[in-house]
Amino acid sequence: MAYTSFSGENLLTKKKSAIWSFFSSVWLAIALLLLIALIAMIGTLFPHREAAAELAVRMPQGLFSFLQKMQVFDLYHSVWFFVLMGLLACNLVICSLDRLPTALRRFRAKPDPRDPVPFKNLPEENIFYPESDVKKAAEAAIHLLKKKYHSFQQADEPGSVHLCAQKGRFAHFGVYMVHLSVLGFICGAVIGSVLGIEGAVKMLEGEMVSSIDLRNSGGTMPLHFSVRCDKFTIKRYENGAPKIFQSDLTFFINGREVRSTKLFVNHPVEFEGFSFYQASYGPAPGKKATLALLRADGRRDIVNVLAGYTFKLPGKEGTFQVLRVEDNMMQMGPAIKVAVRSEKGTVTFWVFREIDRIRKMIPDVFEQVPVFNPGLFRPYTFSLLGIEEKYYTGLLVNRDPGAPVVALSAVFLICGLMIILFSYARQIWIRIDQVNGRVRIGIAGRSIRNQVGLKREMRHLLAQLENNLENSK
Repeated sequence: MAYTSFSGENLLTKKKSAIWSFFSSVWLAIALLLLIALIAMIGTLFPHREAAAELAVRMPQGLFSFLQKMQVFDLYHSVWFFVLMGLLACNLVICSLDRLPTALRRFRAKPDPRDPVPFKNLPEENIFYPESDVKKAAEAAIHLLKKKYHSFQQADEPGSVHLCAQKGRFAHFGVYMVHLSVLGFICGAVIGSVLGIEGAVKMLEGEMVSSIDLRNSGGTMPLHFSVRCDKFTIKRYENGAPKIFQSDLTFFINGREVRSTKLFVNHPVEFEGFSFYQASYGPAPGKKATLALLRADGRRDIVNVLAGYTFKLPGKEGTFQVLRVEDNMMQMGPAIKVAVRSEKGTVTFWVFREIDRIRKMIPDVFEQVPVFNPGLFRPYTFSLLGIEEKYYTGLLVNRDPGAPVVALSAVFLICGLMIILFSYARQIWIRIDQVNGRVRIGIAGRSIRNQVGLKREMRHLLAQLENNLENSK
């Protein structure tokens, strides 16, 4: 019975040891990071959320359904992503706990001034023989070590002095700061995904809203403040393509104006814990066009029209109707499509605002495309003077409660990397004794990493000590 109990405990210990070794493995960390990188790569290849609906039209329905079930179109909120983040967090925590006792021992360890091990096989370049006595050499070495290092210790023996000091003990914890920062990034990402708010809102110029449409649930969420779009501005290239667009916003709390600002693309505005992004825009219904009607006898009439607007021509030649109003027809600028109905039939054609520029680029455009001729119905020549552009502005509204955690983690990451890259723990020993009637000074050191830097530092100490002794003569 006792033998069975011992065997069970031994087996349980082995299982615990195997699980602990698995989660503390560096190879597990590498594998998890590769999988997370793979998910990130897949996430960049496939559209997310609403944009995935366009892919459904071009993709076989079965494949689209499979990808949807695998949460490919929302990977950063998927079960796969959270599982990998959780495994990576476990790996980092267990790795840190597994190696922390060793780091604490090294941090707390105090070097023994009489330790002979560092001086075994000491190279000749770390030894020099000054023209001095033991006492003066010891005083110079003590002054130098106290100036440059910490935890200074001294042990005197007849005819010899043993000194030691150390520096950079906190470098043992640099890697743990990096681990902590990565855990912070994971926590911040999970908090933002689970508790964060993602919404959108569309506003016309002059419109005020106090709620947003949630992207995840499809519902709406009221805000404890209001936002108004005072003005929407769009600047275009010569071909009519959008160059810059921005929204002038005003925020209100309890009906009182609190802040006015301009919102640009890639320059979000922060207000009351929410981030507002300029995401999209679109034409508002009911665009008004200003049209000039030039008759053969020189008379000119100006009319304001909307899509669907119908009126009789001034000379009673027929009925004029606006079919469409376009901001940028075929990348050739603003245009309206019109139809003139008369006893001779119906004539349909386009009237472009930039028709002179189009004719310079394509001199025979009227022969190639007769419907681009604004004088297609005689005795009139139509001219588009302009379109009253009125747009709605589309804003993305986010609140990420994990953002402060991520920001603090970034600070920890930078500090940890600075410690790892620019600091290292080292211990320095100096032994001063007499050999064959001459004073001998030997310098030895110990460091877990950066052996090259340690050797360079010891040579510099030796040279500085030699120079100090020379100057003290």
